[in-house]
Amino acid sequence: MTDAPAIVDAHQHFWDIGRNYHPWLVDEAIPFRYGDYAALRRPYLPPDYRADAGRHRIVKTVHVEAEWDRRDPVGETRWLEGLAATQGLPSACVAPARLDGHAAVAVLAAQAARPLVRGIRHKPRAAASPGEAKRGAPGSMDDPKWRAGYVLLARHGFSFDLQTPWWHLDAAADLARDFPETPIVINHAGLPSDRSAEGLAAWRAALARAAEAPNIVIKISGLGLSGQAWTAAANGPIIREAIAIFGTERAMFASNYPVDSLVGSFDAIFSGFRAAVADRPATEQRRLFHDNAVRIYRL
Repeated sequence: MTDAPAIVDAHQHFWDIGRNYHPWLVDEAIPFRYGDYAALRRPYLPPDYRADAGRHRIVKTVHVEAEWDRRDPVGETRWLEGLAATQGLPSACVAPARLDGHAAVAVLAAQAARPLVRGIRHKPRAAASPGEAKRGAPGSMDDPKWRAGYVLLARHGFSFDLQTPWWHLDAAADLARDFPETPIVINHAGLPSDRSAEGLAAWRAALARAAEAPNIVIKISGLGLSGQAWTAAANGPIIREAIAIFGTERAMFASNYPVDSLVGSFDAIFSGFRAAVADRPATEQRRLFHDNAVRIYRL
């Protein structure tokens, strides 16, 4: 284990639904990209994560907000601080803040005062398919009210984790251009769920446009498909193409655990990542698995 390469898991989640309120885990089920997620409706804490990680040498993790009760966005951060103090994880977090909300100024200031927080995630409004995508919708990355909250991120030195399907990455490219001081981290490789030749061509083109902005990086995670097991054969080409577009200095691997436990074991996912880049030099592999996350999330 001590000889295994060091990994920073740049995207994972903890929750304790017996103590804390996560509407999507506690209330009625919502539509979910992996389908039935009943298996996630249980506490998931550092001992569970370490058991799942098994033989893989995880040295640090970045917790990404897990849709905590919106009425208390800083509550999740305070709870995570307790976990970090008593159980050693997470090492840092990406916290929630509603950028177009009336309390955005106060919430961002409160999150900035917490030592674990490195960035913010607030999912902008997204269309369900490429054909439905249009620019300028309320709550989208073009919305002046949403951008009024976004501009505050630079004041606090925050990065922004962006979870949106690839058909909105044109808006992300414009956002990056207009606010170059704020790093943007694309979550889950831009959600390439359509694996048809046409779908992948459009995904590649969207990533290429986003990659033109030097302040956009990509997190390769969340590659599962509903009803299908995570395999290196299915996801290896996606991994290699994302890296080819962004380069090894602007890409990083992450588990998205426990969410991706719905589609694959931790070992299957990280072994698949390693297989996809096995032909790359050791220095590049270290960037993808460790160094880039340390730099981007200031670990």
